[in-house]
Amino acid sequence: MSSGEAYLLDSHALLWWWFDPDRLSGAVRELLSDPATPVLVSAASVWELSLKHHQGKLPELNGVIADLPGLLQADGFEALPISLAHGLRAGGYSQPHRDPFDRMLAAQAELDRLVLLSADPQLSKFPCQTLW
Repeated sequence: MSSGEAYLLDSHALLWWWFDPDRLSGAVRELLSDPATPVLVSAASVWELSLKHHQGKLPELNGVIADLPGLLQADGFEALPISLAHGLRAGGYSQPHRDPFDRMLAAQAELDRLVLLSADPQLSKFPCQTLW
């Protein structure tokens, strides 16, 4: 990991950071613990977490979801909006991965030259840099 790299946090990694940090790899835990590390959280991840919470799949987010922007800011994480270019790239991938949230994260990481922090081995099939 060279200096100057910025990182995009996958949804599950954000949840583990907040609720079960021992599930993170040592490298990811170290990066997230360093306030000098630029870490971004995609609007797609916030959408995914909000949707799953609303569906009752993430009860641990009770009391958290309403203040999610404040919690991200408190951790020093930056919000990454979704652009038209991100949308076009995510929709244009030939990879068979069907999860639209993961496709968006891969597109954002690729186009914005971010390192995607994810335990999902399927994401390494996309043309973006991943780390776990």
